[in-house]
Amino acid sequence: MTVRATGTFDVKWDEQPPYDERDGAKLARATITKDFSGDIEGSSVAELVKAVADVPGSAGYVAIERLIGSVHGRSGGFVLMHTGLMDRGEASLTVTVVPDSGTGELTGIRGELVIDVVDGRHSYTFDYTLEG
Repeated sequence: MTVRATGTFDVKWDEQPPYDERDGAKLARATITKDFSGDIEGSSVAELVKAVADVPGSAGYVAIERLIGSVHGRSGGFVLMHTGLMDRGEASLTVTVVPDSGTGELTGIRGELVIDVVDGRHSYTFDYTLEG
């Protein structure tokens, strides 16, 4: 059975200067920390690599994020994988639990997380299943 978790999170960015600025796209890294509240209580750290194209509004990023805390009161952790694209301003983002990365009471967790940003405030919807 799929369960839905919702809430908000605060974000802190530690952006590094570009490490490759050749024509086509600038490549850079960032470390992102988040504090979650709502149905997910906890914190996470993500390592992000991004490419910002020379064409305005076009970019891409990948990230791996480890979240430690609880989901609907079950404690443990899991890893999320992000794949994000901006195609001339048209955004798409997929955030998926890495299979078999769950620990503690979250062992066997699988799912996808959707991020919304409205007026600078970050919220999430996390649809997941838990084996066992």
